[in-house]
Amino acid sequence: MINRNLLILFFCQLISATGAITVITLGGIIGSSLTDTQAFATLPVSLMVVVTAITTIPATMLMRRIGRKAGSLLASLTAAAAALMTVYAISHSSFSLFVVATAMFGINVAFTQQYRFAAVESAPPKHAGRAISFILLGAIGAAFIGKELVTRGQTWVEGLQYAGPLYAVAALFVVQAFIFLLLGPMRSESGSTGNEVSRPLGEIARQPIFIMAVLGATIAYGTMTLIMTATPLSMHVHDGFSIEVTANVIRSHVLAMYIPSLISGFLVERFGPLKMMAMGAIGLLGACVVGLQGHQVIHYWYTLVLLGVGWNFLYIGGTTMLTYTYTSQERFKAQGLNEFCVFGTSAAGSLLAGTVIYLYGWFALVLLPIPLLALILFGLFSVRRNVLARGHVENLQ
Repeated sequence: MINRNLLILFFCQLISATGAITVITLGGIIGSSLTDTQAFATLPVSLMVVVTAITTIPATMLMRRIGRKAGSLLASLTAAAAALMTVYAISHSSFSLFVVATAMFGINVAFTQQYRFAAVESAPPKHAGRAISFILLGAIGAAFIGKELVTRGQTWVEGLQYAGPLYAVAALFVVQAFIFLLLGPMRSESGSTGNEVSRPLGEIARQPIFIMAVLGATIAYGTMTLIMTATPLSMHVHDGFSIEVTANVIRSHVLAMYIPSLISGFLVERFGPLKMMAMGAIGLLGACVVGLQGHQVIHYWYTLVLLGVGWNFLYIGGTTMLTYTYTSQERFKAQGLNEFCVFGTSAAGSLLAGTVIYLYGWFALVLLPIPLLALILFGLFSVRRNVLARGHVENLQ
């Protein structure tokens, strides 16, 4: 099943995830040092997610016009420029410029989220879940590289503690741009006849399975972003744990997000996306329950690990289910709507993180997702008899 396109997307995922881990780990910490209003400490990372949400639909439309390769290459160069701008902002102690520069990373994140759809279009339809899982595996290496950049890179540039990791991120994104030049055509780009009937977006979006697929991926990403964004701030700034201990917890979380991809694609094929999503929702509920137990490193660690595993199962299951609901001609508008919902909610979660931690504390934060996760489980039970929910792929183009 693995081909050149999937390998290219794997390595590009590794680079994008490395950049995201570095920015997310340092974003709230640097923001805290640049502003006197600590409730705004996570604003840079939050606006990165907001820009991701805003960019999702334009990203899909741009790739529809110029292709996935050209669109992704442009996004890589944008991320490299954003990394250099963050260094400039730190050197001039400018919180506002740091916010703008960090937010610019959201453009690349929006394009990065399309890698999984590119993977589906580069593999046989019956292996959609496996292709998505393989691409996400690229982030496993990023968990180690990102952690090393954060902890070791602090001393690379004298007088600017965090400039070293950000310079390295800029270089990685330039490399990523060159890698994208090797990306070949995909099944939908080379095999579509253009004679398929394209349904209105409203008709596609009214399908119960489409609603559950989007809702599952949306709540998975929203819950993960809310808790993950708040963790460095809660651990390092409020509870006084070192940057190395905090980075280790974030690394464990990222590994927990992506190591399950070694088996999650096969689990989707074996049990179907509906059961996979249910396991993911239960895992996220477990993360919230553990988070309520205390503020020690072990509590943070278990919460973030369960958060990662639950996100993986719910997100891969939801994305796989989504690909069952549209044809090749409909893919960009269906994917665009899905991404807008996912990252709009993720942006809200990221924006809430700093404020909730500052005003109400960690316990209130981990309580917030519980009703939404209960809603997901109820919805999955409601559509359990739908043939697409059980993993039949006759409609997949």
